[in-house]
Amino acid sequence: MLIDLHTHSTESDGTDKPAELVAAAAAAGLDVVALTDHDTAAGWAEAAAALPTGLRLVRGAELSCAAPSGRGGTVTVHLLAYLYDPTSSVLIDEQLRLRAERRDRLRLMATQMAEAGFPVDPDAIMDRLPPDSPGGRPHLAQALVRAGVVESVNEAFAKYLGTGGRYHLPRTDTPVRRAVEMIRDAGGVTVLAHPFARSRGPVVTGQVIADLADLGLAGVEADHPDHDEETRAELRGLAGELGLVVTGSSDYHGTNKTVRLGQETTAPEMLDALVDKATGAEVLTG
Repeated sequence: MLIDLHTHSTESDGTDKPAELVAAAAAAGLDVVALTDHDTAAGWAEAAAALPTGLRLVRGAELSCAAPSGRGGTVTVHLLAYLYDPTSSVLIDEQLRLRAERRDRLRLMATQMAEAGFPVDPDAIMDRLPPDSPGGRPHLAQALVRAGVVESVNEAFAKYLGTGGRYHLPRTDTPVRRAVEMIRDAGGVTVLAHPFARSRGPVVTGQVIADLADLGLAGVEADHPDHDEETRAELRGLAGELGLVVTGSSDYHGTNKTVRLGQETTAPEMLDALVDKATGAEVLTG
């Protein structure tokens, strides 16, 4: 059984519409796919309506959070939230705030680049976003690719948009402890996405993950394209000590990344463990 629990559609920063994504997942031979757009459940209905026969859909989202680093200071972490009740008013309010901040940040970054002479149009970039999409740096990166400034989204991040880059702007993320509690209260389960992806920037310590496990964190995403074998083994050992589920996922973004659907996968028993903990929503079957 092939299970991929981390993908993105056009409702956040992927290039496949939700219906296209589930079709692509079936074509890739997946048995289970999770739709985890950034800070939104807007793609759930379209993906469910287009679900191919035999494919199972885990509905979720990826939440941007601020966490203590464990070394003093704060770092950004991403929290995968699965099978939560999307009508939770507390969660809706927080996702609305995050999406609004993402859109404002995208426009400001695009405006600063345009004022610096880059051939990008902030209005055109915003007009390309779906109505409920939070937008994000990949949309600006795509504009730079279309303008011929860079050859790829990765190059745009490396040169201009990545953390510490000249045109990178910070955002105010949800405190990770609060996010874990919000998802738990909405009947969902949480998995820390690519927690030791050190190529992306500073990461949390194992003790921070242990503290989150005490609050209800259900798992860690060990098998991820940004983790090498040593890092995966480190996370599996930590998960074993803490009694956490171990997942594997592609973090698929369509053409915005070179990873393919099903490049990393989750063991069936690990998915079962997550589903057993969730009460907010059910896995759908096409």
